[in-house]
Amino acid sequence: MTENNQPRNAPGNPIVVVPARMASTRLPGKPLLDIGGVPMIVQVWRRALEADVGPVVVACGDREILDAVKNAGAQAVMTKSDHPSGSDRAFEALSLIDPDGLHDAIVNIQGDLPTIEAAVVRQVLRPLQEPQVDIATLVCEITDEDEKSNPNVVKAVLSMSTGADTGRALYFSRQQVPSGDGPLYHHIGLYAFRRAALERFVGLPPAPLEKRERLEQLRALEAGMRIDAALVDTVPLGVDTPADLQRAREILASQQ
Repeated sequence: MTENNQPRNAPGNPIVVVPARMASTRLPGKPLLDIGGVPMIVQVWRRALEADVGPVVVACGDREILDAVKNAGAQAVMTKSDHPSGSDRAFEALSLIDPDGLHDAIVNIQGDLPTIEAAVVRQVLRPLQEPQVDIATLVCEITDEDEKSNPNVVKAVLSMSTGADTGRALYFSRQQVPSGDGPLYHHIGLYAFRRAALERFVGLPPAPLEKRERLEQLRALEAGMRIDAALVDTVPLGVDTPADLQRAREILASQQ
C-alpha cells in the first residue's frame, strides 16, 4: 500500500467523461429533452459531479449539446460527430483536454443516465485497484425472471467467488448465460478505463464476436484485455423511451 492507503496501481487522478450526441432512433434529440427544467445531459453532468471522483467533461457530438452544457456551467469539448461509439468520443475528448496525460483513468458515463446515484459511479473504479485489470464495469444480480430471457438485458458471465463483490468478466451475451444453477448478472454499461487501455481499445478493429452479439466490450475480451466488474445493488435507469423519460422526471422530482 502507498502512504495514502491506495493500492500502488490504483488510479490516482481519474477524470469523468460524458459522451453525448443528438442522434437517437428511439428518442430523437435525447440529450436536450427536459428533465426538471434543464436538458437531460445537464442532469447527467450534475450526477457525475456529485460522485466527486474527478473533474467532469461533456464530450459533445453536436453544437446544440455544447451550448446547453456550457450554459449550465459545465466543462465541455466539441468532438467529431461521426464517432462509432461513446468510447471513441471519450478518447478524443480526453486527447483534447489532457494532451499531457495527467489523468490516468477515465470514467465513461453514458449521457442517458440522469438519475444515476453517486455511489454507483464511485463503485466502477473499485476493480482498477487490481493492477492486472484494464477496464472496470458494473453488474447487478438479476431478480426479475423476465430479464433473464430479454435480449435487451446484457448478461455478464463472471468468475466470482461466493460472497465476493467483484469478479473477472469472461463473456457478455444477450442470451441467458451461463447455464445451470446460480446467479445471473445484468451488465451495466458504465466503464472505467486505465488510460493506456482506452487508447488501445479505440485502436482495435471491430471483432467477430462483438459484431455477432452487438456488444462493444467483446472487442476488448477478444484482444486479451481484462475486464472486471463490481457488483452493485441496483441498475441505473437508462432513458431510451418516452416512458423512461417520464419515470426519470418523476424520480428527480421526488428528490427535490
